Amino acid sequence: MLEKQKTIATQISLKGIGLYTEKNVTITLKPAPVHTGFLFVRTDIKGNPCMKAHISLINETNRGIILLEKNRLKICTSEHVLAAFAGMDLDNVIVELDNIEFPIMDGSSKYFVEAIEKVGIVEQNAEREYFSVKKIISYSDTKTGVEILALPAQRFEIAIMVDFDSKFICTQNAVLKHLDQFKQQIAKSRTFCSLSFYEEKKREINNHENEVAKHYLLDIMGYLTLIGVKLKGKIIAYNPCHHANVQFAKKLVKSIQIQTFFKKNIPEFDLTKEPIFDIKRIMKILPHKPPFLLVDKIIELTENRVIGIKNVTMNEPFFIGHFPKEPIMPGVLQIEAIAQVGGILVLNKMKNPELYSTYFLKIDKVKFKKKVIPGDLLIFQVDLLEPIKRGIVHMKGKGYVNRKLVMEAEVMAKIVKMNESKTDEY
Repeated sequence: MLEKQKTIATQISLKGIGLYTEKNVTITLKPAPVHTGFLFVRTDIKGNPCMKAHISLINETNRGIILLEKNRLKICTSEHVLAAFAGMDLDNVIVELDNIEFPIMDGSSKYFVEAIEKVGIVEQNAEREYFSVKKIISYSDTKTGVEILALPAQRFEIAIMVDFDSKFICTQNAVLKHLDQFKQQIAKSRTFCSLSFYEEKKREINNHENEVAKHYLLDIMGYLTLIGVKLKGKIIAYNPCHHANVQFAKKLVKSIQIQTFFKKNIPEFDLTKEPIFDIKRIMKILPHKPPFLLVDKIIELTENRVIGIKNVTMNEPFFIGHFPKEPIMPGVLQIEAIAQVGGILVLNKMKNPELYSTYFLKIDKVKFKKKVIPGDLLIFQVDLLEPIKRGIVHMKGKGYVNRKLVMEAEVMAKIVKMNESKTDEY
């Protein structure tokens, strides 16, 4: 079931003092339209300039999240409010503030969470976008010993371990297995500093339910909102810090960009579902027969698109003479396979498809990117480039093996009734 985006039900304001600027500030949380993300608005500046919370705007310091736009618009210490948005499972919020820095409140996300709870959360009419971790993504720093990993998982999880080799702060762990745990277990964990403490305060930090580790977990949740999408993956961090959180978030963004590229350019194929046409049905439509039938089944068929599969085996007769010491499927046969798969798309529209054939008129923009060899499962996606007119078909086909594009070509063909065909014209 696809999840919907969420925002707050109505606006609410909070007041406080900035940790570093020591200036009074009022922030107002407002509902935001779908796909807004987390948008910050400076109401104390003429024109109310705004910026979206994203890692590309980070101004790296050791003082938490500082976002800096090209026009020098600056917003400081937003990690605790961003963590509250993440922990409360929000997608879109507009935040107005009348100063440069967010209020520190008690050093946790508690008051932001309570404000969100007070006004309530509503679902929106748009699907939520996720980045699912498919392989291990890691950041480490040998000088500081920091290590952060993202592992594949069905949902968002975080495990934090801190070990400062300090007599004041013992080794601590914190785990968030589900967002439902955030409010009670993580949100109220407060920030701390490394200045000298009185002995009583030292004992409090050491023994207060792993508060240090929990606050590091809270902080990293704030940083993870800067990647722009929700995560499905398990984050494991050892001694995370501001710099490491930034670098890790940048690695995630790079992985998201790569995955987005493949989503746009490499389609997903469901090879487990029942074929629309099996080989028997294909042979009733196409005039081709083995050994020159180059499509084994059709798994998708729409008005303008068809997806077919060819199992490339060592038993293919062309492997006997085509580079026998290093068998390679001939490129011309890959183009022929595109035509046959496209033929299914075209002839299936006909009342009596067995009475018609398709003949090449033109082959264009052919590219071969990788060898196709015995054992490959060759998947062809063929799309109509324009409506069929006067029996002329203009199609583009792409061949994939292991989710990689191996070849592509545009083909133009003509549909001809068999009794009327004159093969010497084509």
